[in-house]
Amino acid sequence: MNLVLPLAGKANRCDGRFAPINNMTLKSAIDEYLEIVKESRSTKTLKTYQSVLYLFLGIVGKSAPVSVDTYISFLRKSSEMPYSTQSLYRSALHGLFIHYAAKHPEINLAALQAADKQYTRRRPTRILDFDQDSIERILEKASAMRSNLEELRNRAFVVCLADSGLRIEEACSLRRGDVNWKAKNATVIGKGDKQAIVRFRDRSMSALKDYLNARAEMDGKSGKPLESLPLFARHDRGAGAKVKPVKPGGMWLAVKTIARSVDAGHVRVHDFRHYFVSTFYRNSRDLKATQVAARHNSIGTTEKYTHLLGDFDKLYEEVMER
Repeated sequence: MNLVLPLAGKANRCDGRFAPINNMTLKSAIDEYLEIVKESRSTKTLKTYQSVLYLFLGIVGKSAPVSVDTYISFLRKSSEMPYSTQSLYRSALHGLFIHYAAKHPEINLAALQAADKQYTRRRPTRILDFDQDSIERILEKASAMRSNLEELRNRAFVVCLADSGLRIEEACSLRRGDVNWKAKNATVIGKGDKQAIVRFRDRSMSALKDYLNARAEMDGKSGKPLESLPLFARHDRGAGAKVKPVKPGGMWLAVKTIARSVDAGHVRVHDFRHYFVSTFYRNSRDLKATQVAARHNSIGTTEKYTHLLGDFDKLYEEVMER
């Protein structure tokens, strides 16, 4: 691998003037990194990274060194890619460079970050839109699901998403001990590994209690402290008698199955978070409080929900029709 050493006095430049320090090929470097990914990430992530990194190899060429120069070359050549596609490439490439920087400090990660700022496509700003009526049909359908453990779990899961603004990954990672039943809230680890408090409505707490009461015998046989068990557990044959946490992919399928049953298959799981934030703002008309409830870092993100109230539509009609 041709790892690189910045020229003296140019540690933060991204002009490509770097000196190779060994001769391992880029393909060998990628193969070695993928072995690390294989041990530490899911099979789905491994397949994605394999596809992305070998396509990257085709873009920059097999003879290219593992250097910031090569990374910049990729960013320039991928300038016409959709933002989400280029972002996926960058995620895999960052892992590759960080892995080698740990072994070879000659890799200049500061220059890599500077290259991102200079050459990366900016995230497009889109108008927020989701189907509120479809979300409410799904919630109505879920409220009647009580015939077995899996239905009780799915009912509680869907209601909690809509009432708390939890992201699907956050909900799947909750343990029973994370829930404060008296305060009606839970401690979660959100985006950026930030700890936060999410709150639940009475209907969420009721749905959770119904589910956990039905699961009491199963949890008791686990031999583990109740607070350490997952809040939402698997109930498929593969889980057997063990109390295993649900995976985001499995719950995504469960939610989509409910959605299709009420002709709402177009609904995305993240739309439940949109539903929560827009409902909170519609009822409070308090933008700052909504930012806190949604756990948005920027109030600009929260402001995207204000157009959903239709206030400007009414004003436009009053002004223009007059």
